[in-house]
Amino acid sequence: MKAILVGNNQELIWSDVPDPVIKEDEVLVKIHYAALNRADLMQRAGDYPPPPGCPEWMGLEVSGIITEMGPVAAEKGQFKVGDKVCALLGGGGYAEYVSVKYDMLMPVPENCSMIEAAAMPEAFATAYLNLFIEGKIQSGNTLLMHAGASGLASVVIPMAKAFGIRVITTIIDEDKRADVQKLGADIVVNTKTQDIVEVLKAQLEEGHSVDVAIDCLGGEIMGKCLHFLTHGARWIMIAALAGQLTEIDLKNIYVRNVRIIGSTLRSRKPEVKAQILAELVENVWPKVSSGLVKPTIYKVLPILEAEAAHDLLATGQSCGKVVLEVVKD
Repeated sequence: MKAILVGNNQELIWSDVPDPVIKEDEVLVKIHYAALNRADLMQRAGDYPPPPGCPEWMGLEVSGIITEMGPVAAEKGQFKVGDKVCALLGGGGYAEYVSVKYDMLMPVPENCSMIEAAAMPEAFATAYLNLFIEGKIQSGNTLLMHAGASGLASVVIPMAKAFGIRVITTIIDEDKRADVQKLGADIVVNTKTQDIVEVLKAQLEEGHSVDVAIDCLGGEIMGKCLHFLTHGARWIMIAALAGQLTEIDLKNIYVRNVRIIGSTLRSRKPEVKAQILAELVENVWPKVSSGLVKPTIYKVLPILEAEAAHDLLATGQSCGKVVLEVVKD
C-alpha cells in the first residue's frame, strides 16, 4: 500500500510501505478520509513521535470501511466487514489502510458524512476529555476556549453549547469572527485589539467568571489570566503555542483553589481512550445525529496535496478541520 512519509527535508512523499498485518483483536480499515491535527505538524518536525508499535507516518483520525477482522475483534467488537466506521489512531492515518484495535472504532453517526466522520475521533475525544473528564464542566458554567478559529475549537465550542455551557473564545484575525460566532460562542475576543485579561476581570466582576479554560497557547498571558477565574476553576493546558514559560502568583492559586491541569489525549492508556470513545458514542453521538453538534470542515484536499493541507494549519488559514481524501466516495 501507499502512505505519506516525511522526507529528509520534511517534504511529504506518497510512498510504498508494507501492508498492515492485523492482530487477533484488530480490524483492517480501508481509509476514505484522514483529518489533520496540529500534532501532525509536530510529528513532521520530529517533536511528537508516535507511540510504540504505531506506524511512523502521521494521522490520528480517519473514516473508512472495515475489510478484514481478527477473530477476537469479531467476537468482542460490535462491527462486521463492510461497516462504515471512524477510528482514533496512535498514528498511521495518512495511508490507504490501517489496522485498528476493535475498541478504537466508532460507528459513523446517523446524518453524518464520511468526511465529517474523519474529523471527529481525535477532536471529539479531546474535546470530551477536557470538557467533561478533566474539566468536570456542567450546564450553566462558563468556558474559556482559546484559539477559536482552530480545528479543536470548532468542535469544543458547539459541543459545549449543546450541553448548556456559556463560551468565551479568542481570535487574532478579525476576518475569522463571523465564522467563530457561527459556532455559537457567546463572547469572541480579538486579542490583537482587546486585552483578554481585562475581559476576564470584567466577567468576574459581573458574576460570569470562567469555570474551565482549555488553553493551547500558554505564554506570558496565561499566568495573568489566572487571577480572574471562578473559585475552584480548572485551567487545562493542552499545548503551548504562544510560549512554554509564564509567571504565576502561587498565592492566587491556593487562595482561589485554582487547578492547573496538563492534558494530552495521545499519551493516555489504550483502555482510557476506549472508555472515552464509548462515552462519546453514548453521550455525544445522539447530539451529532440530531444536528446539535457537527465538525466544521474548512477544506478537503487529495492525499497527494498533504503538504498544502499542512500549510493551511501552519499558517493559520483554516477555520475548522482540514481533511485529506484517500478514496473518493
